[in-house]
Amino acid sequence: MDRPIRVLVAKPGLDGHDRGAKVIARALRDAGMEVIYTGLRQTPEQIVASAIQEDVDVVALSILSGAHNHLFPKVVELLKAEGAEDILIIGGGVIPEDDIPELKKAGIEEVFTPGTPTTTTIEFIKNNLKK
Repeated sequence: MDRPIRVLVAKPGLDGHDRGAKVIARALRDAGMEVIYTGLRQTPEQIVASAIQEDVDVVALSILSGAHNHLFPKVVELLKAEGAEDILIIGGGVIPEDDIPELKKAGIEEVFTPGTPTTTTIEFIKNNLKK
């Protein structure tokens, strides 16, 4: 790739805590990626519109509210409807281990839980880009 990897870090739902999203955004930026942060309380529709408008390579969803089983698959569904299946979608936050297999079946490529080194997320992105 002859340009920096573009990542949209997004906070879907009513979650009001974004420290983790800001930590990962800064780590991705420091790794040379271009990062767009949506801010808090975004709808899946807003996230998908931003991803399309910004022509991102990756959507990184962050959630702590417990609504991940509804909101993450909705973002995947809307991106597919827009023909943006070449965007890598990852998720992170306080997500029970039991929920991760279903999220992956729904199209979330990887889920990173608290304590995951940021280098793990960076390497995953670099090794799994779809574009």
